[in-house]
Amino acid sequence: MQYYAIQVMTRSEDDYQKLAALRLPERPLIVPKRMMSIRRRGKTRKELLPVFPGYVFMAAEDLLSELDAYWVLRRTSGFIRFLRNNASPTPLSERELTLLRHFMSFGEYADTSKVSFDENDRIVVLKGPLKGLEGRIRKVDRRKGRAKVALDMCETGFLIDLSFEVVERAAEKGGPVDEDER
Repeated sequence: MQYYAIQVMTRSEDDYQKLAALRLPERPLIVPKRMMSIRRRGKTRKELLPVFPGYVFMAAEDLLSELDAYWVLRRTSGFIRFLRNNASPTPLSERELTLLRHFMSFGEYADTSKVSFDENDRIVVLKGPLKGLEGRIRKVDRRKGRAKVALDMCETGFLIDLSFEVVERAAEKGGPVDEDER
């Protein structure tokens, strides 16, 4: 099974997914999500945001051989284009597929990562969606609890924020132990 990327209007990923699912119920469309803590007007709340803003993914053997699905997806409101181009949609490369599967492995959404900082003040990911992406972290904002991660999808590089929660290890800092470590 191969996966194809569909570029849609940013912030309309869920709407596109629902509209296309009504017309193609046998073809699940995937929009990987991440949980983020957003602070507005002094209040913090959790929001679900897409991991890849403006992209929806679909599994198919060969999209061009399934012309009905191809045209339904193209005519659905919010559609921009198939990646690499509309004339010949290209499945995701192995590297891109690995990245997509990484975020799909967390279920419905990727929750907050648990991290600590070593003696050199470098981030150490204990568990969560940042695990395995340490080499891609470009910036850490401790106050907001966010890490900027560089992702490459469909020959386009972009930065996304993933949230984290700092956990101090008892053996290293003498502080409280996280309940998940017991």
